[in-house]
Amino acid sequence: MEHNYPIKRIIDDMGFLVDADFEKQIDEQLVKDLYYHMLRVRAFDRKAINLQRQGRLGTYAPFEGQEAAQIGSALALNEDDWVFPTYRDHGATITFGKSMVQTFLYWNGRVEGCVVPPDLNIFPPAVPIATQIPHAVGAAWAEKRRGTKNAAIAYFGDGATSEGDFHEGLNFASVFKVPVVFFNQNNGYAISVPTEKQMNSETIAQKSVAYSMPGLRIDGNDCFAVYFETKKAFNYARAGNGPTLIEAVTWRKGAHTTADDPSKYRSEKQGEDFADPLARLELFMKNYGYWDDEWVQATKEKTNSEVEAAVEEMEKFPPPNVEDVFNHVYAEMPAQLAEQKEAYLSHLGRQ
Repeated sequence: MEHNYPIKRIIDDMGFLVDADFEKQIDEQLVKDLYYHMLRVRAFDRKAINLQRQGRLGTYAPFEGQEAAQIGSALALNEDDWVFPTYRDHGATITFGKSMVQTFLYWNGRVEGCVVPPDLNIFPPAVPIATQIPHAVGAAWAEKRRGTKNAAIAYFGDGATSEGDFHEGLNFASVFKVPVVFFNQNNGYAISVPTEKQMNSETIAQKSVAYSMPGLRIDGNDCFAVYFETKKAFNYARAGNGPTLIEAVTWRKGAHTTADDPSKYRSEKQGEDFADPLARLELFMKNYGYWDDEWVQATKEKTNSEVEAAVEEMEKFPPPNVEDVFNHVYAEMPAQLAEQKEAYLSHLGRQ
């Protein structure tokens, strides 16, 4: 089946164009936008891991290695579109406009991190696997019924394709020709389970056949392939043709979360054949005359300063109130939950 879904690329691992048709479509502004945002979120990601190791941030889900997939797809969105992320797609949401401060607050256990920005259509991060997919379909269907050209993107990993929500979402979107892009980042593992042990399909893209929608595989570490193919899928959706399933084949370098030890289920050498997405873009910039030492250095300083400022602002907030876990679940707290609250506060010495 893989030969029916070849991986689409625009640049190779050494940063050279393999599809000359795109040479005129790639301009300096696009190159700089991709590089700036990829550099920016990598700085954020590495800082978040360091903060967690220092006890200044809660458990965190890193995404280094998936920058091209997240940034390339996010830049293909229009400002009034909808983004439905997983718990790992903060690179995409930050690129779409969510503040770094709010993202840090989410990982530090504060409810402010889940508040939808008033001027952005960003759904709170979905931790349960695949539950955001039907929501994305619903939002996109609402936009269609309103007569807009707005669309939605649903991010998910390979493990989500084994969930009922995935199939229900694709089926509904297909039947009603909903303007949504289903964007899978396949890094070969559903937490610690390799893809071949959690599904019998050779590709995720082929699952589109059951729902009569376009399905394609792209090199998820090629930011240009991600950007142009996602843009194409959005244009298809906005024209009233319905959804597309995209499988971005990529590799997450680090652990599933900072509470995970990937050495338990994969070798250190696994993934070495995946070219780093940021390094690949840098090679492209040098190969085709887009590299500017001064601009690159200034961009690195700018992004690092932004991350440090966000950390400083995040740490001005008081610690989260543990009572929020109990107080905002029911309109009237059940007796059993009230007992749990009393027992926990007593354990903390607050009763």
